[in-house]
Amino acid sequence: MMNNKTVTLAVTGASGAPYFIQLLKSLLAAQVKVYLLLSSAARVVIKTELNINLPDTNFALKSFILDYINGSSPADGSLPANGSSPVGESLLQIFDKEQWTAPVASGSNPADAMVVCPCSMGTLSSIAHGASNNLIERAADVMLKERRQLILLTREMPFSAIHLENMLKLSQLGVTIMPASPGFYHQPETVDDIVNFVVARILDHLKIEHSLLARWG
Repeated sequence: MMNNKTVTLAVTGASGAPYFIQLLKSLLAAQVKVYLLLSSAARVVIKTELNINLPDTNFALKSFILDYINGSSPADGSLPANGSSPVGESLLQIFDKEQWTAPVASGSNPADAMVVCPCSMGTLSSIAHGASNNLIERAADVMLKERRQLILLTREMPFSAIHLENMLKLSQLGVTIMPASPGFYHQPETVDDIVNFVVARILDHLKIEHSLLARWG
């Protein structure tokens, strides 16, 4: 049964590609419609951290990502030969960084929520100052003006005073600032356990059911 929620998932050039992959996988598993936006820097980070080359066209990219999160996509970026439709195909839409006709660019058709995962400090700054120079920034601006849920999974160490001031500004506007700061009281044994801790907290704030993490107590 399809979930009625629509989430814009933006991926920027901060470290944390595994968070993005697990979040996307969890959203699609929950039958959530996802609008996916990737920055140019995000592609570089994904290549560095996951050792995968993302295809250039949105059609090929969608097929690749769906196969990858389902555990069947090759690392060289080539498409599967069997031509089968991956799970989640009808739920995922991918938009270019300057595709201004995308639903996320207008307050007349906003998503229910938006998550920037991970969120670079450059993107944080642009959102805090209403830059709207690309579709990620514009989508976040729409969330702010329409008073919709916006979550930023910030990733940097240490934070400068400028970073902290931008976070405070956005927090005061109702944005949820979630630094990628996993806890360890669940006694993680793998990197996946650590990633799941962070993604579980995002899903909790989106009010999406999951089984990534046992509840405290």
